[in-house]
Amino acid sequence: MAGGWSKDGAVQEQIDSSVEDAVAAVRSQLGAGDSLLHCEECGEAIADARRIAVPGVKLCIHCQNEIDSNQAKQHLFNRRGSKDSQLR
Repeated sequence: MAGGWSKDGAVQEQIDSSVEDAVAAVRSQLGAGDSLLHCEECGEAIADARRIAVPGVKLCIHCQNEIDSNQAKQHLFNRRGSKDSQLR
């Protein structure tokens, strides 16, 4: 059911687009290649278990947690879902 100026299925298209963007963002962060022995950020040794479990790992757990928490803080505002973005 369309409402106003939106076409049929517009809401589902917006949901699908948001999911596709999130999947693409996560895939871009996946490591590839050989894992490093030492963290790129702090230089600490990366545990053998982490290097085996996560192919292409470049950061230790501590540095990765910091980066993940900073990214989570930046993504708290859903730009697509805000009414301001729909009015522009």
